[in-house]
Amino acid sequence: MELIPLVTAAELFPNGVERYAVGGLLIGLGVAVIYLGTGIIAGASTFLESTWSYASNLPRFNRPKYLGSRDWRIVFTVGIVLGAGVYALAFQGGAWTTDVQWWRLFGGGVLVGIGTRLGKGCTSGHGVCGVGSVSQTSLVNVATFMAVAIGTAQLVQAAGVSP
Repeated sequence: MELIPLVTAAELFPNGVERYAVGGLLIGLGVAVIYLGTGIIAGASTFLESTWSYASNLPRFNRPKYLGSRDWRIVFTVGIVLGAGVYALAFQGGAWTTDVQWWRLFGGGVLVGIGTRLGKGCTSGHGVCGVGSVSQTSLVNVATFMAVAIGTAQLVQAAGVSP
């Protein structure tokens, strides 16, 4: 009987687990500070929808629930992007680049945006805040996100698609 070899932590995390542990602690601290300071669950999925309220009078984009927090959501989302940029410049020696074509990135972004609206939240809202508060809806959503992501990655790899 042949034994299946176990994967070691060193194989999964060749650069160590410290950076992931620190990142997780910082994310948790940031989410806690936002919630305790504002009472708002941190998540970026309503960013685009609430931002359109500046330019559109459509009721979809002007829900009172989001109008009161749209300025905060812009700062939050811009902070995510700027934080990634500062990290890349400070610790990776320059801006991050990819070989993925712009249209694939754009298409993926559109699909993610549609998915976050259908799922009533994004991975940061459900995955960090929802799972952290043991929300049954978030637990189901995160399990669905992961299953679809793993399945999609396997199909794309099997199809031989590359950047």
